[in-house]
Order: sequence, then C-alpha cells, then structure tokens
Amino acid sequence: MRGFAGIDLAVVTVPDATTVLNFRHWLEQHDLTRALFDEVGAMLEERGLLMRQGTIPAFARTDATIIAAPPSTKNKSKARDPEMHQTKKGNQWHFGMKAHIGVDVASGVVHTAVGTAANEADINQMAAVLHGEEEAVFADAGYTGADKRPEHAEREVSWNIAIKRSIIKALPERLRNLAEPVERALSQVRAWVEHPFHIVKNLFRHKRLRYRGLAKNTAQLRTLFALANLVIVKKTLLAQGRV
Repeated sequence: MRGFAGIDLAVVTVPDATTVLNFRHWLEQHDLTRALFDEVGAMLEERGLLMRQGTIPAFARTDATIIAAPPSTKNKSKARDPEMHQTKKGNQWHFGMKAHIGVDVASGVVHTAVGTAANEADINQMAAVLHGEEEAVFADAGYTGADKRPEHAEREVSWNIAIKRSIIKALPERLRNLAEPVERALSQVRAWVEHPFHIVKNLFRHKRLRYRGLAKNTAQLRTLFALANLVIVKKTLLAQGRV
C-alpha cells in the first residue's frame, strides 16, 4: 500500500486516521467522488468499453439493491440514522438505503449510480439512472408502468420490462408457452445488472453502510461502482495494454 500511494518512509510518515478522515470529508464536500465516477466512465467510453452514443445502439439495464444500515441506537444521538428507512422485500424487513444503477448492456459497465433511502420505489428513480441516449431499456417487474410515466413521455426507446409472474401464470397455456421463452431470453439481458452488485457487495464486502447520512454513503458508493467498472473491464484493458 505504501508503494501504491508513493509514501517514502524516509521522507514522510504514513497518514493517520485523522488525515484519512479529513481527506474523505474533502472528497464529500467538493462532490469529487461523482467526478471520479464520471472520469472512469469517460475513460472507458474513450476506449470503446462504454457504448452510449454513435452508430452502435445503446441499451440500458436498470435495477436497485438494498444496503443495510446499522439499526443500533447505541450512539451519541441515541437514535437510528434519520435519513435511512426500512422497507419490506419478500417477507423480510430491511433498514438502510438503496443503490439505483443504470448499466450499459453491451459492456456491463455502470454508467449512473444514485443513492436513496430504502423505502424509495425503484420506478421513481428510473429517470435518474438513464443517460438519455438509450434505444432500449431492460428492467424487472418492479418498473412496470415506467413507460407510461410523464417523465418518459419524450423517450423513443424500446421498453423491455419483465412481466409479473402472476400475470404469466394467469395466461392460457398456449399464450404462456409463447411468453415464457421470451421472458427467459430477456431475463438473460437483465441479469447484466447483477454483476456490479455482486462485485460491490461480495468482492468488496460492502454489505453494510459505514457512515450516517445519504450523502456520505452515496459518495462512497460512487467510488465503489467506479472501481467495480474497472474490475468488469480488467481483462479487456489488460488485452489493450492499458493496465
């Protein structure tokens, strides 16, 4: 780590916890993690690894994941983080925030990341995670009805939103046999969005929030997704001699 950071112990000392903390606050104060995320995206786009414009069709996959926040009240304020909320997923309640992302289908790279409280509906953030140049959008059943919302009225895209299982099961057998193969094929495209979540949650082990407040945790998430993008395209960059 000293070699990576360029720290020569004969000249300077290793930064202590306060120095690292002040540096993190400086990044948050000037919104530099957003700039870092955007810069990584621009670099990948320059190398043809993020297809957002030009003659190649642009496709996007959107989704969100819940990241747990500490529910303990054993802190100075004697309360849980007021900016976090609880939500029910399946039969289980979760307290924390949501990371909403838009993923380029061609490369699997995250082009947009937004943080909200866990109780924010996925569909409300779809407009925020689309970059505006998509020709097709893929999303799961949680985004049903997105194409009819006013914020998407001007978009000329092909909407590929998963049909709810209950609707497919209610179809006559002949129609169900036609719909299920199509849904399976589309689900393979939608699965692209799970890879960045896997990297952040499992490889980087970011399954629980470290800070209080949405701003601090969203700033950290942008850094993590920027690094996840580099992991996703690592082999391609190595083949290009860029790493």
